[in-house]
Amino acid sequence: MKRPANLSNDSSAETLLSHPRVQHFPNPWLELFIVRDFLPLDACAAVVELIDRERRPSTVADPNGDPYFRTSESCDLATAASPLIPALDAVLSAFSGIDPVYGEPLQGQRYAIGQEFKPHTDYFEPTGPDFGKLCSVAGNRTWTFMIYLNEVEAGGATRFKAIDKTVQPETGKLLAWNNRRPDGCLNPATLHQGMKVRKGLKYVITKWYRERPLGFT
Repeated sequence: MKRPANLSNDSSAETLLSHPRVQHFPNPWLELFIVRDFLPLDACAAVVELIDRERRPSTVADPNGDPYFRTSESCDLATAASPLIPALDAVLSAFSGIDPVYGEPLQGQRYAIGQEFKPHTDYFEPTGPDFGKLCSVAGNRTWTFMIYLNEVEAGGATRFKAIDKTVQPETGKLLAWNNRRPDGCLNPATLHQGMKVRKGLKYVITKWYRERPLGFT
């Protein structure tokens, strides 16, 4: 598929706000955006099925000795035999304005009762033991785009402590943020938590973009 000529290596508030229904939460600490009903219900349900079929225990880039730091299950959606995944990748690329060559493969996550992802940032810490290996080719993560695939009966919210903002899961809701400050430095205010699911299940998909091409699409 031929890429639109206007795609670049980055997104911006101006790009995202050019689309309808985008909510921007301006503050001095963090660029955060929400779009309700971004993904149709039938597409959400289809991705949930893919995650259930392919899920495995989630991992972390730099283990910190806490075996309960991230207790969800994950799914590498790029390996799923479904035309929905490349179509969704294209939708996110068009929305963000970022060329797909800068994007990591889509990842799905499933949280059961009691599972969580404790406070963390999505970018790779420069002091981490595997920073060189993780970032030598494509650089660090720049933008995060996350879509909730279902409504959780209780719990499962995403909390940004620095700005005292808690986002509740809603089917098809997109949550996006810039992992950097305006000067391009990594932004510790993006520290966020996938709070424990208290009742039911929680499904999300996440798309991360990098500073440089990953070498595959």
